[in-house]
Amino acid sequence: MIAKRVEETINKQINAELWSAYLYLSMSAYYSSIGLSGFANWMRIQWQEEVSHALKFFDYLVERGGAPILTTIADVPKKWDGPLAAFEEVQKHEAHVTSLINNLMDVAIEEKDHATKSMLQWYVDEQVEEEANAQTIVDNLRLVGGKGDGLLLLDRELKLRVFVDATLKAKA
Repeated sequence: MIAKRVEETINKQINAELWSAYLYLSMSAYYSSIGLSGFANWMRIQWQEEVSHALKFFDYLVERGGAPILTTIADVPKKWDGPLAAFEEVQKHEAHVTSLINNLMDVAIEEKDHATKSMLQWYVDEQVEEEANAQTIVDNLRLVGGKGDGLLLLDRELKLRVFVDATLKAKA
C-alpha cells in the first residue's frame, strides 16, 4: 500500500499534469490563430506528453493500491503577447513543474517510499529535458527577434516534431 501523504501528493500532480496539458493545447490554439502551424504542432505534441505523464501517475497509483482522484482543472490562459511571450510562459511553467516533481520526491523520501522514489526519478530526468527544450526555443526566438524569416524557419522546424510516448519506455 502507498502512504496516504504520497497518494495525495500524486493526485495533486495528476491534476497539475492535466492542467499542463490544457495549457499546451490552449497554446496550440493560440499559435494556430496567428498562423504558426509548427509552433501549434509543438504545443499539441506537448499536450500529448502531459496527458501521458498524468496517465503514468494514474496507473502508478492503481498499481500501488491507491485511488486516483480526478479534480477540477482550473482555467488556463488563452492569449499571449506574441510567440516569444508564450514560450517564455512555457519556460516558466516547466520550472514550476520541476518544483512540483522535486516536492513529490521530497515527500517520497520523507515517507521512505523507495518504489515511488524510483518511479519519480524518470520525472526528475524528464524535467531536465523539458526545461532545456523550452530554453532552446526561447533562445532561438530571442535570436530572431520573434519575427521575420527566422520565425518562419523556426516554425518549420517545430512542425517536424512527432509524439513519442516516453512513458512507455520508462515502464520497460
